[in-house]
Amino acid sequence: MLLIIDTLLIIASLYLAIGVLYGIYFIIKGGPKIDPTLKASKFSIRYLLFPGSIICWPFLIFKSTKL
Repeated sequence: MLLIIDTLLIIASLYLAIGVLYGIYFIIKGGPKIDPTLKASKFSIRYLLFPGSIICWPFLIFKSTKL
């Protein structure tokens, strides 16, 4: 049972670590590729997108790299 819990915790931490790295990329470069009006926005707006980009990084990675 502990092996299953440890495995799930490792998977969740890897998911979040990749999400944080992608979130930083998304705020700087990926977001303006999807929505060009984000280039002219303030940093506080991009900061609000950061938590969502951490959670939804598998979906956003395809959108930001397709363009």
